[in-house]
Amino acid sequence: MSVERASKVIGYFAYVPPMEAFCDGDACVIAGSEAGLLEYIAARDPRDVKKNKIKKTRFGEIVRGIGLGAAYAFDEDAYNRFFPLAQEEGFDLGPEDFSQPSPTGMHFIRVQAKSRT
Repeated sequence: MSVERASKVIGYFAYVPPMEAFCDGDACVIAGSEAGLLEYIAARDPRDVKKNKIKKTRFGEIVRGIGLGAAYAFDEDAYNRFFPLAQEEGFDLGPEDFSQPSPTGMHFIRVQAKSRT
């Protein structure tokens, strides 16, 4: 992977120190904007907004995490930044339809490496 590709910002994630990531199930939420991420956190529990630290996350960090077995939940903006780069790296991904919100109003696309058995 090129340094240029690895350094592309995909979105933002939140965590409560020391390192408890904001997740949807077992998947770390990656939002396309800080404001969007804060909305997701507030929708779950408004008291948690101030507890969380927000950081940018880059393509190389996500790919490394997937390689270690991590799962990621992308919102529409973050996924649309991630998937073309991921395709170039050999991931079997394509465009996704975000037109139907989930019952919670939060629609994420979950990405995780397939387990090998």
